[in-house]
Amino acid sequence: MVNSMTGFAARKGAAAGFDWAWDLRSVNGKGFDLRLKLPEGIDGLEPLLRAELAQAFQRGNLSLGLRVNRTASADSLRINEAALASVLQALHRVEDAALSADLRLAPITAADLLALRGVLEAGSVEDDSAPILKALSADLPALIAAFQAMRAAEGAALGTVIAAQIDRIAALTEAAARQAGTRRDQMARTLRENLARVLDASDGIDPARVAQELALLVVKADITEELDRLRAHVAAARALLAEAGQVGRKLDFLMQEFMREANTLCSKAGAVELTRIGLDLKVVIDQMREQVQNVE
Repeated sequence: MVNSMTGFAARKGAAAGFDWAWDLRSVNGKGFDLRLKLPEGIDGLEPLLRAELAQAFQRGNLSLGLRVNRTASADSLRINEAALASVLQALHRVEDAALSADLRLAPITAADLLALRGVLEAGSVEDDSAPILKALSADLPALIAAFQAMRAAEGAALGTVIAAQIDRIAALTEAAARQAGTRRDQMARTLRENLARVLDASDGIDPARVAQELALLVVKADITEELDRLRAHVAAARALLAEAGQVGRKLDFLMQEFMREANTLCSKAGAVELTRIGLDLKVVIDQMREQVQNVE
């Protein structure tokens, strides 16, 4: 079962006073290329991600984005003692002035004081990034698993398309073999007729020499080896589709071999129908090569 190099996965999590969001995606590539967009201040995160992703994937252009935010909590808030003292001092002056004016003020609660600007503020952020690094490290395998699942699903669909194209190549190869048999009989009759005309119209020509030259033409036009190699390539491609692991490079090389045999078949065709089959082969092989570019 093949895997696609195209994939996407997103995941969110929260722990250790933080929340985060992953975004992992990839497109096809000849090798493995990883681009990271990470927040600053988390020591050891980048080498960890590079090692884990390089171990999980061998091909594809991967892009990983991560957003991390500190969540609000009671531990991250503190009272500004100086601001509170100033507020209380001002409050006493206001109360004294109100009493002097014979005014009654409504009671003030602690919540009222905390709501005043500058009294309650965010505490200092801890410099230790170990807790968030540990949390992200624990969450990473789930992201990779989701990403692998999507690439496997894409690969299953891709494998179905490629398998159908291999079947089409196999059918065209057998059609070429049948057409080659018909052409062989027609060519033999034509060569015998042409040889008879040449011998009747010429004096001093060695019949054996002429027959030898004609035999060489027949050998050069024979496509038996090309058909045998096409059949072998079909069998190899089917075996690779059933193989586990990274088979994209092998399939890509096999596409070159397919096209080489199709080109040779066209050059040796010598008949309209066989040329048409050869051109159909080239079209299917080229379409299959485009699909193979996405196989991991």
